[in-house]
Amino acid sequence: MKFVRGLFIGMVFLFIALELSAQSSINQFRNMLDTSYFTRKKVDEIKIDGILEEKTWQAAQKASNFMQNFPVDTLLSKAKTEVAVSYDDKYLYVSAKVYNSKKNQRYVTPSLKRDFRGEANDAVVVSIDPFMDRTNSFSFGINPFGVQREGLVVNGGTVSDDLSLSWDNKWLGESKIYEDFWTMEMAIPLNTLRFKNGSKKWLINFYRIDSYNAERSSWARIPNQYAMISLGFSKPLEFEEPIEKKGANISLIPYTSPTFTRKPIGGPGSKNFTTKSQLNFGGDAKIGIGSSLNLDLTVNPDFSQVEVDNQVTNLDRFEILFPEKRQFFLENGDLFANFGTDGIRPFFSRRIGITRDQSTGQNIQNKIDGGLRLSGKINNNLRIGLMNMQTAAIDSINEPANNFTVVSLQQKVFSRSNIGVIFTNKDAVGSSDYNRVGGVDYNLASKNNVWNGKIFMMKSFDPTNNQNNAAWGVNMIFNKRRFESKNTYGLVEKNFNPEVGFLRRSGYQRLTGISMLKYYPKNSNINRHGPGIDYDFTSFPGIGITDYDMNLVYALQFKNNVLLQAQFRKNYTKLLADFDPTNTNGLKLKANTAYTYYSFIGMLTTDFRKKLAAKLQTRSGEYFNGTRLNLDGEVTYRIQPYGSISSVFSFNHLNFPAPYKSTDLLLIGPKIDLTFSRSVFLSALFQYNNQINNINTNIRFQWRFAPVSDLFLVYTDNCFADSFISKGSALVLKATYWLNL
Repeated sequence: MKFVRGLFIGMVFLFIALELSAQSSINQFRNMLDTSYFTRKKVDEIKIDGILEEKTWQAAQKASNFMQNFPVDTLLSKAKTEVAVSYDDKYLYVSAKVYNSKKNQRYVTPSLKRDFRGEANDAVVVSIDPFMDRTNSFSFGINPFGVQREGLVVNGGTVSDDLSLSWDNKWLGESKIYEDFWTMEMAIPLNTLRFKNGSKKWLINFYRIDSYNAERSSWARIPNQYAMISLGFSKPLEFEEPIEKKGANISLIPYTSPTFTRKPIGGPGSKNFTTKSQLNFGGDAKIGIGSSLNLDLTVNPDFSQVEVDNQVTNLDRFEILFPEKRQFFLENGDLFANFGTDGIRPFFSRRIGITRDQSTGQNIQNKIDGGLRLSGKINNNLRIGLMNMQTAAIDSINEPANNFTVVSLQQKVFSRSNIGVIFTNKDAVGSSDYNRVGGVDYNLASKNNVWNGKIFMMKSFDPTNNQNNAAWGVNMIFNKRRFESKNTYGLVEKNFNPEVGFLRRSGYQRLTGISMLKYYPKNSNINRHGPGIDYDFTSFPGIGITDYDMNLVYALQFKNNVLLQAQFRKNYTKLLADFDPTNTNGLKLKANTAYTYYSFIGMLTTDFRKKLAAKLQTRSGEYFNGTRLNLDGEVTYRIQPYGSISSVFSFNHLNFPAPYKSTDLLLIGPKIDLTFSRSVFLSALFQYNNQINNINTNIRFQWRFAPVSDLFLVYTDNCFADSFISKGSALVLKATYWLNL
């Protein structure tokens, strides 16, 4: 333990040294960022119609000379892009003229549905960092068909998953297609953004996705090894006059929802049902406190319209983490959700309002009576997050009412790094039972973006365990053009118990890492390729190493965005408890037995600019004391621009010697997404999963009758896969309206 503490302290000093070293070697980098965009206030009325005929646009400075990020990062983009910005007391306006490589060029869009994503698109995106911390930003995008998307970027945009498109807000945008170019206009309400009143300067970047040339490019050059959403390279946006919000900043979002549910009498498997109807009312309020803090209030929220999770085949011994999709938890969500590291989180918002019915194995809604979230900036360097939520009891599954409180603070240090503290509290109403966690993070992000990582410590408290109840760890990412390495170490003591967080297991140490060499061949269809090593070791005090895998990896990325990766793996597993490797209630392998086994992992992502595209993966070979033949994937056929037909699938043929159970596990989830216009959508998802003996149906109709205001009709049903007897179903009609006061 002394060695571990010494290692931890050493890593703290190493992080500080890396930060100071990066600061001393960035003069050239800083000079590159000093080129700014100067914007004037608008001089005439701007009609958001995609037609750039206003005098404001004719006189505005043009941001052009976009540099490629992919396939190379040393050349100008093949087709020209010009972006202009203006503003007034209510809106930030953005326009773009987007040239093509040839006349009447065809564009790619997955559908007409909001929040498109991926390289298989044509789009212009604006990234706005009002506090210039290069850590968080607002992202607004639009494609040639006028389809909008908005999102939030956190963690400096280190990886593509740092962009969440689940966040919604109210803004205007339109596009228009011409013979050899397309144009767009945006009007982003200042009330949508959080910033310091009287600001003279923000940070901004513009980037373009060009499907014809399979190219990504940006105004502020982003090196190829970094994600397109990276905030480390944004340039200043300078205002002619200080920018300010004026007037009230209050939005009300009420809803009404008649619901009809059908449940079996006497529990799952019964053929007798009871039907219940209920009329729900509730809503949210968003209140701007000053110009940079936001108070979110919710009363009796309902999340029936949120897209259901894609089921997965679970052959692991541990819980699987699914992402948060509910609007209320998203803005400034990183202030709550990003403490710790993967598998060791002190707070996980899906613990609130969702619980598990142990009799069916299904996640069900746990009614939230109400709650509040205060989040945002106190000043340029200090962020705050405060959340309090109250859930109702569910007597039928013995779930008590609970109160949840989370408090977090994040102080910026150096150029892009920060120190954060978090406290979580869960109280069971009417009892003395509680669970609390306190934690601190130091998040490193060097200004030149080469070093990223964190050090964290946390400790849990409950009525029974107040010793051996801590967790700490460190992760480090080093990313240069020709070499990338990510390494993580974590230690979780046996009594660490974050009930409002996410913890895969306790009482262990874990060391993981991946390092890749990257080569960029000239005059080739291959953009980048290279070998790597990947490892993952887990050990327990007094037992030693219980799990490890070691991998030899080779990855190729082609210039048409096709990805191919091969991986040879050696696994070792020592079971600490009896375990059925099929997770289907078969005969279990005994505790304290150990297994060494070898497998091959292959991954292929095809060109999603094509109408038919796929993501495929196999993980096949030896598996514990038997063998595994596996194929996972997702196949999509695009019916442009009206939607797609797709299906996820997972097949596992598990073969074990007698008397252990061999089985075939099949999960298949066909989905139809149709967009009749930019405001009318229909999706239907069917999921068959024989591992949990379940067929799930979810059909959702959505009519966006006004900006961020919707009418939903949702039908969901779960039934046994072997007998088709229903486990319960529901029909929900929900109407929401966004009202700005």
